[in-house]
Amino acid sequence: MTQKKTWTLIGASGKPFESDTPGTLGGHRREMLYGLFDCRAAAQAIARGGYARHRVFFRDEATAIAAGYRPCAVCLPEKYAAWKAN
Repeated sequence: MTQKKTWTLIGASGKPFESDTPGTLGGHRREMLYGLFDCRAAAQAIARGGYARHRVFFRDEATAIAAGYRPCAVCLPEKYAAWKAN
């Protein structure tokens, strides 16, 4: 029997939930930021160690924002600038 794959994502409430589909954005729980999976800043932090245990995933940007996360200044500079202006 094949076991169905599930992913743990963070919902708009900030609480984790199981999903049948993977997220589209990664984030960092302590820094309260989200960004693209191929973000060079996240890749560097993961390589240094320690970052991965605080890594979270979101279905979409609206969910990340609703959960109180901000855009990454490195991989989402325009969105970060707009967030910072507010």
